[in-house]
Amino acid sequence: MKNAVHNSYQLDAVDKAIIYMLTDNTKTSLAHIAKNVGISTTAVHQRIKKLEIAEVIQNSISLLNPRKIGYKVVSYIGVFLDQPSHYHDAIKAINDINEVVEAHYTTGNYTIFLKVLCRDNDHLMEILNKLQKLKGVTRTETFISLEQSINRQLKV
Repeated sequence: MKNAVHNSYQLDAVDKAIIYMLTDNTKTSLAHIAKNVGISTTAVHQRIKKLEIAEVIQNSISLLNPRKIGYKVVSYIGVFLDQPSHYHDAIKAINDINEVVEAHYTTGNYTIFLKVLCRDNDHLMEILNKLQKLKGVTRTETFISLEQSINRQLKV
């Protein structure tokens, strides 16, 4: 994993405007961006490429709405490992569980903190059983999200 602190990129007002428009809608045309920021479409394209090379923009994707495809339960699971040395093996196994959409190596009570999407509580129980069988996992603690109040990209 790259260290973001040592690889910082200086954004100017035009870069910020481009990023803002793309995070608002990844399908925004170069012509529309160019018109709004006051530069040519070629200059917009070059700036986007520079932002991609610098890894300021990591990828352009369309986001799925999990609820629309049957994944109605969002949960956060704290995973306790008996030894931090089991972290890499645990992450490798967790990566094979499709419903895990985020995994974080954390300070505090949990070694790993996960965001998991499930169809229902029975499906969540299946995922918990998989996690609890992993080598080094001593226990898990689960939080079910009742509502997502904020969902956004960082504004620069």
